[in-house]
Amino acid sequence: MSQASSFAVILVAPQLGENIGMVARAMLNCGLTELRLVAPRDGWPSEPARNAASGADIVIDGAMLFETTEDAIRDLDLVLATTARPRDMTKPVFTPESAAGELRARITAQQRCGVLFGKESWGLNNDDVALADGVITVPLNPDFTSLNLAQAVLLLAYEWFKTADDTTPKALKIPSDTRPASKDEMMMLIGHLEDELDAAGFLRVAETRPTMVRNLRNMLWRAEMTEKEVRMFRGIISALTKFKSSR
Repeated sequence: MSQASSFAVILVAPQLGENIGMVARAMLNCGLTELRLVAPRDGWPSEPARNAASGADIVIDGAMLFETTEDAIRDLDLVLATTARPRDMTKPVFTPESAAGELRARITAQQRCGVLFGKESWGLNNDDVALADGVITVPLNPDFTSLNLAQAVLLLAYEWFKTADDTTPKALKIPSDTRPASKDEMMMLIGHLEDELDAAGFLRVAETRPTMVRNLRNMLWRAEMTEKEVRMFRGIISALTKFKSSR
């Protein structure tokens, strides 16, 4: 993903190189590569950052260094600031999910965007937040909202990634040599099993039989069996029946 098609992650006064590296790793997990650093405490470049990036070298090598937050955002059209604390400012407030949607829409409209993240010990100061067009707040346990830097970046980056990801939330992967069992095949299986359970006396108690049969059917429907699995299951039933008859 090119820098022009994503947003810039801007770390303001990050304290530890290791944390910068973990941010780079989180960014690349979600297809982000544009990292901007404002006055990192331990200087730049940083070997601890590269080590902690675990191979996200494209992010580390392309990181841009700035002296002030103003310089880091000068070329951007939209800037959002992350904060866990209420600020005495009137600004739009986004969740990570809604912020990701806003960023995606702006970037699709050819606008350049960035998100500010504060230093590990205290976050952004009010002067930095004042530079932003809006703030992002993560809904968390109100008694403990603290996130480390990489966690905060990953939360937003993942929501961003999801806005363009078409992965089916749930999918049943079936081998090419079979297919999902049809309703008729499932009903034949259930009938076969019920007949043999009746013959074995398992369903002999009239009062409990309806509930037991219902639970059995529900269990088998829920299994999402393939045609091959149904044939195998029926083969097992037949084999057990023949074995019992031969004893």
